[in-house]
Parts: sequence; structure tokens; C-alpha cells
Amino acid sequence: MARKPRIHYDGALYHVICRGNNKNYIFADNEDKEKYKELLKNYKKRYNYKIYAYCIMGNHVHILIEVAKIPLSKIMQGIQQVYTQYYNKKENRSGHVFEQRYKANLCDKDEYLFSLIRYIHQNPIRADIEEGLSYKYSSHNNYINAKSEKTVDLEYPLSLFGEKVKEQITEYKKFIEVTEENIQVLKTEELMPVIIKKEFEDMEDKKYTIDQIIEKVCKYYDVEREEVNLKIRKEKFVKARKAIIYLAKKYTDITNKKLSQILNIAESTISNIIVNDKGKRIIMEDIKL
Repeated sequence: MARKPRIHYDGALYHVICRGNNKNYIFADNEDKEKYKELLKNYKKRYNYKIYAYCIMGNHVHILIEVAKIPLSKIMQGIQQVYTQYYNKKENRSGHVFEQRYKANLCDKDEYLFSLIRYIHQNPIRADIEEGLSYKYSSHNNYINAKSEKTVDLEYPLSLFGEKVKEQITEYKKFIEVTEENIQVLKTEELMPVIIKKEFEDMEDKKYTIDQIIEKVCKYYDVEREEVNLKIRKEKFVKARKAIIYLAKKYTDITNKKLSQILNIAESTISNIIVNDKGKRIIMEDIKL
């Protein structure tokens, strides 16, 4: 059976994973990793795509890429072919270097950009690499220094963490932080969050407006509408804001950006709550729309 063509449109965001054939180590040394990084940079000049995060491991690579006019298939064909030629010549071998088809999940940029960046940057932790987040061949190092270079595009994602560079770096570090409490979860995590945008499946009916949801939640928690966008740390206000976020994402098409404006909190905070909050199930069971 012929494979379905990948969905393409200008601005499509993909999480790409390329693995070595038979899980072989195809980036065995720094020279190999530098070569692949160089290819990512060189093909950007040719095909005008953006990379928001990458991590080049020993036997696979993660790339968070936003394409323009040129489809992902053509981009990856060029990169993989050139690297294969380089690697086979270096190792005096022939045949496949990569698995025959890379994985590419089409993702919702508004909802999952932050969680994808974090997932990719935390990959060395899951692999028990000693450097952890500071692993050299990851774009995490660019983020903590707010240092753009020709491989990775930082301007847009960092702008969502704040207006000034110092604020952006501080908020990013909070977002990416790994504590003793969650390090074991990271190391045993096998599947990333469900982030694939299902283009051809029927979407769940959107039954409510954001105003209706806020009204319902405020009534449930006995808070005033004006209070939910104040930075009050009392438990009922925190739960109310979280409940609004959960229900809004389930029953409306609102973007994280718009939701952050309504609730007066950072987009990164919203993404963090959606992906990681352990109280979600309890709150969602309590409040029925």
C-alpha cells in the first residue's frame, strides 16, 4: 500500500524524529553531530524554514521545524541524503543510514509549542546523559543565553516568555526546570503528550463560549469574574483559573495567547498547566458543563 502524503501548508509545524537504521549510532562523535547541525543550517538558507528546537543524540535526532513554501518531505530528503553520503564515505560503508521513513507529527503551534520545546530539550535527561539540560548538541543552550544562531530561531518562542530578554530567560528557566520530584518521571517517560493535530477527523463539537465557562467556574468556586485575572495565590482562585483553562481548551477554539490575555497569566504558564498539572482529573470531574 502506498504511503499517504504528509500534510503540507505554509506555516505547518512538525516534530520530526529521525533514527539510525536498526537503531544504530549514526552520530557517534562530535564531528558527526556538527555535520548534521551544519546541514540543518545550510538547508534553512535554501528552503526558508524555521527551527524552534533541536537535539542531536547518538542514534536519533529531534527537530521542531516550521516549514514555508517547501514541503517537509523535500527538506528532509535533502538533509538525509547528504548526511548519508557523508556518513557512508567516512565509515567506508554503503546502504541505509537512517530508518527508511522519519517520523513527523503535525502539531498545533498555538497549543503545544512550549511543551514540544521542553520535551526536546529534556531528551538528554531521559537518556541519562551526564550533562543533562546542558548537553552541547541541543538548542537549550541558545535559550538560556537568548543567543540566536543560524540553526535555531529564538525570537518568536522567547517573545512569549516576556518582553525583555532578562525576563524571557528567567521564565524559560522556570519552565524547563527539572526537579528531584519529576526527574524519575522524565527518565521513565516513553510517550510524549498527545499533540498531533488531526486534520481529517471530526472535531468534538464546541458547545460553549469562554464567557459561559468563566461564569460557570466563578459560580462553582464562589469568586467574582474580576478576581480570576488577579494574581491571587489562594487555593480557590488557583483552582478556578486552572478549571477555566482546562474547560476552555476542551470546549472552545480559544488560543493560549487569547486565554493568557483574559486570565492575565503567561502563555508558558498555560502550556505548563495543560501538560503537567496533576489536579486536572479531579477538577474536571467536579465541574460538569
